[in-house]
Order: sequence, then structure tokens, then C-alpha cells
Amino acid sequence: MKIGFIGCGNMASAIISGVLSKNAINENDINIFDIYSPACEKIKEKFDVNICECENDIVQKSDVIVLAVKPNILESVLNQISNAVKEKNPLIISIAAGKSTQFIAENLFTDARIIRVMPNINAKVGEAICAYTENTLANDEDRAFCEKLFGTVGQVIHLDESYFPLFGVLGGCTPALAYMFIDELARAGVKNGIKKDVALKICAQAVLGSAKMILEADEHPYDLIDKVCSPGGTTIEAVTSLQKDGFNSAIHNAVDKALEKDRIL
Repeated sequence: MKIGFIGCGNMASAIISGVLSKNAINENDINIFDIYSPACEKIKEKFDVNICECENDIVQKSDVIVLAVKPNILESVLNQISNAVKEKNPLIISIAAGKSTQFIAENLFTDARIIRVMPNINAKVGEAICAYTENTLANDEDRAFCEKLFGTVGQVIHLDESYFPLFGVLGGCTPALAYMFIDELARAGVKNGIKKDVALKICAQAVLGSAKMILEADEHPYDLIDKVCSPGGTTIEAVTSLQKDGFNSAIHNAVDKALEKDRIL
């Protein structure tokens, strides 16, 4: 199975790194192309992949095409590769934000097996949450391959496409919100006398472990909170302080605002 990447930015690089680190695909079975040649060369420096001459060259040499281009140029790329896709009939996987399977199909001008995937930035460290959906032409083998491919960079869930805007907020925006939370905790540590790099390590690891507890402990988050909060202790003092200052409503408002922005875009 040969896989071709059109677009070699951060996300494509993360996926390629994940695939190869898990030995899911051989290096010489990966084809890459980017109109910005240094992006290809950067990947080539790390891995023995094949650099192709153009988008159509990728299609002709690959069984699976990953469209890792910016949303604003996806239409022109689809138009350009349409004839080659019609001839080769590869599986098309798009990670372009905000572009539906219907949009992809309409701009290919030909029937195609299409899967749309939304990864997040944490793919760079192998801890992404990825959602995927497919058109009616994609089959069980296509879905299995998609799960295998993106499973190398994190967790994968199947999701109805109607939920993709909300997933884009919960899965795509959350890393930034978590980064903010960790950094502010660390700054509070600095204010109280600890060095920033030490505080960041403490807080980041604490959040990492807390996320792992939620995923693996089979308990509701508030049950876990109750276990940490000793009567009259420091943790319950911190929890009630956050609640008093509007922590809960601030999170809800942030999600609502992001969804409103998505609808405008």
C-alpha cells in the first residue's frame, strides 16, 4: 500500500513520523509533494521517502492520497488532480479544516472514496484526538486503513459529519485552552517563589496524569475531584475559589464563542 501526501506541513510531518515510528508503512512506500520544496526536503532529511514532481505524480504513484493542504487552496488542488483520480481511483483522505466530504466530491468532478479526518496539534507528540467520517463510496477496508493510519498519532473516533464543527472546538481548541491553564498555574507558582521551568514541569505532568485518570479510571471527573478534596483542605479551597470566580461559565462561554466563530467562517 503506497500513500501519498499532498502538502508537507506540520500535520503531514507528524503523521509521517507517527506512521514510521509504529512501522505501519515502509519509508519507500510514502510519496510526498509540496509546492514549497523546502517542506519536502525537511521531511526527506529525516526519512527515506519519495519526493514527487507534482500533485498528479502523487496520485499516479499512490493508493491512498492524504490532502494536507490549507483549506483555501483545497478546491484548486482537487480540480487539478481530478482526472488522475478518475483514472487511478485511490482512497482520498482530507485533513483540510472546514471542508466537507460533499465539497471534496463536488470539486473532484468524479466518483471517489472519500474520508475526512480532523486531527489536532497533539499529533506532533503522538497524543492527538482524531475524528473521521466518510462518504457512501468508502468501504470497511478504507475505514480500517484510516483508523490504522491516524491511530499512529493518537486516538481515533468515528463521528457523524454534522458533529464536526463541535469536534473542531472540543478537539481542536482544547489544546490551546489546556496550554493556557497549565501556563497560568505555572505563573501562579512563580508568584509564590518557584522557578517557571520547574513550575511548568510540575503542572504539565499533573494535567497529563489527570487526563489519563479520566480516560482510564472509569469514574466521573467529579468523583475524582471529591477523592482529592479533603475536608477543610487546600484542594477544596482552590476548587471553590475557581467556581466563585466563574471558572465553569468561562469554559462554557469559550466553547460557545468558538462555535459561533465556526458558523461565521
